[in-house]
Amino acid sequence: MNESTQQIFDKDARDYLPVFNRYKIVVDHGEGVYTYDNEGNRYIDFLAGIAVNVLGHNYRPLVTAIAEQAAKVIHISNLYYTKPQADAASKLVKLSGLGRAFFCNSGAEANEGAIKIARKFAHNIDKDKSQIITAWNSFHGRTLATLTATGQPHYQHGYEPLPGGFDYVHYNDIDELEKTMSDKTCAVMLETIQGEGGVYPPKGDYLKQVRELCNKYNALLILDEIQAGIGRSGKFFAYDKYNIKPDIVTLAKGLAGGVPIGAFITTEEVAAAFKPGDHGTTFGGNPLACAAANVVLDTVPDEKFLNNVIEVGKYFKETLYNLKSKYPELIVDVRGEGLILGAELSDQNKLTGVEIVNECMKRGAIINCTVGKVLRFIPPLIITKDHVDEVISILDAVMNTSK
Repeated sequence: MNESTQQIFDKDARDYLPVFNRYKIVVDHGEGVYTYDNEGNRYIDFLAGIAVNVLGHNYRPLVTAIAEQAAKVIHISNLYYTKPQADAASKLVKLSGLGRAFFCNSGAEANEGAIKIARKFAHNIDKDKSQIITAWNSFHGRTLATLTATGQPHYQHGYEPLPGGFDYVHYNDIDELEKTMSDKTCAVMLETIQGEGGVYPPKGDYLKQVRELCNKYNALLILDEIQAGIGRSGKFFAYDKYNIKPDIVTLAKGLAGGVPIGAFITTEEVAAAFKPGDHGTTFGGNPLACAAANVVLDTVPDEKFLNNVIEVGKYFKETLYNLKSKYPELIVDVRGEGLILGAELSDQNKLTGVEIVNECMKRGAIINCTVGKVLRFIPPLIITKDHVDEVISILDAVMNTSK
């Protein structure tokens, strides 16, 4: 028997931990850049599972790879070798220009692993070299360590005492960073492009200067590309836009097109800090997840694919600027790179950011609002200019009612 939408809402309210403010639709299936609810309504999806569904929904090569791998072996544990994992690690090492990869299950786990290996590496130099510097408005995960690394105190309230050794600076403020660093700094951990904090790219040579300071103090540079990586910026790794190399980079979200996976990749020198038994995972890098990741790794780095991200992203940004020009009292800023874009709302809107998201959904578009006032667009990387026009048309109609 098919359950009604309300029955599903009621079941969730009764049985699921109430940690999400959910939107009132029940997603049933998807095709390309569109999702459909259980009542048959269609939505153009410009959230992509929060930057996860980089190849859209029901991408046939991904579906086929998952089905074929599931028919062979889903899980075997990391006590044994598998070809999908070896292939995926090799591709990531080559794409990153770094030395070794490790697979886990999520972005939080990837960042947790990065923090662990950075501390272990620094401890081998000086047992008191433990300071990790992150940025205000960053987001690195929800484990206790990654929650502490996250520079947004409201996420941390109620979980004290938090792990020690973390300090915060303002993103894009190189002078503040230099004043905070010393020979006791273990690592600087930054999102290459801040996502949850409101879509903030680095300004000018900021990341190059961060790299230079890390070299000066013999500290590691950890770049969190969980949201900005996997082609979203127009480069497979966003740091390639800024001509730098980190010591550690973390990935998740789009890496397997929707199948849960995370990864951190390090230089050979950093990798040597870990010995057998120092880190591990039961499910991480299982054959099913890696089979899915290999499809993404064989598709997204293609020059033609990334050029589409750049071209459509540029067009999308221009249309958002046009919307800002049309509604200057409602939109105060447009920023981002490639297909991670944000439009910051003024305080003069009749509708809040969340209300605008709801109004767009009523008109058939799924978008997102972060930090209460930034409309964030992180769509599948396969969108076209026509898809952009469709969303902008809906936004225009909503903005017109919000004046």
